[in-house]
Amino acid sequence: MKFFFFQRKMCRLSHLHSQMLLLAGVVSALPLARLPDLLTLLRLKDAIGYTLDLKPSQIPHEEAGQGLFLCGEANVGAVIAIYPGIIYSPAYYRYIPGYPRVDAQNPYLITRYDGTVINAQPWGSGWDTRELWDGLTLPEIMPNSKGAEKGSDQFWKLLSKPMDNKRGGSGSEMLERRNPLALAHFANHPAKGMVPNVMICPYDFPLTEKDMRPYIPNISFGNAEEVNMRRFGSFWFKWGSGSGSSTPVLKTLALVATRAICDEEVLLNYRLSNSKRRPVWYSPVDEEEDRRRWS
Repeated sequence: MKFFFFQRKMCRLSHLHSQMLLLAGVVSALPLARLPDLLTLLRLKDAIGYTLDLKPSQIPHEEAGQGLFLCGEANVGAVIAIYPGIIYSPAYYRYIPGYPRVDAQNPYLITRYDGTVINAQPWGSGWDTRELWDGLTLPEIMPNSKGAEKGSDQFWKLLSKPMDNKRGGSGSEMLERRNPLALAHFANHPAKGMVPNVMICPYDFPLTEKDMRPYIPNISFGNAEEVNMRRFGSFWFKWGSGSGSSTPVLKTLALVATRAICDEEVLLNYRLSNSKRRPVWYSPVDEEEDRRRWS
């Protein structure tokens, strides 16, 4: 139940920026053991007011699988979790495993408003140590639903064939794989009669502080130089070179609370296309909103 797209949401970027830096700083200060222990979780809860946990979802459907739960309290506007994994710009769609039907066996893909795709499947639920991570090894995780039922054929069209994932090169970064906040990809879509309590916010994480880098749970696929892409209908085309910004960034995503949350499951409106056959577990939160998203 994790494959979905979202249009741009307006966030208070300065507030989001300060929270993301705060969360990265909090995680960097935790005395992380090989596995997160009770003391670590208590210190995290004391610092930000909550921790995250994975356990059976409360969604009444057999394909709901694991859900993401917030333990503690978070205010409206709080950053709840970070979406981990490999970042693909439109120039590298062909390298996404399974292209062009990338969602057939992978329910852990998400797309930003600018077309950037994040694949959280290689991240899984993290690991028990800090490691040099390249995202090439898939963990043994159980998807929450059959990916073949989901997705948009139109979005993935490019005028070429799929390419070998290793050719583009995602590089390697020393990342803290025990990051207790890198679990956004486990948030479920609410069942009928339930209301989402988080929304997606894009965030460009500046790579200006070297010591903070291990606590950003993402790596970029492809060359370091950014390639500009423009969309015409269902297709993406190269359009010049990078943006020219002197500050390197990682184009990430965060879940932000839309209301106060207290000891409950984190729920996110997937907003699947109403022009396609949607999976049986999907109950629209707002049909008009879905229609506007895909019109």
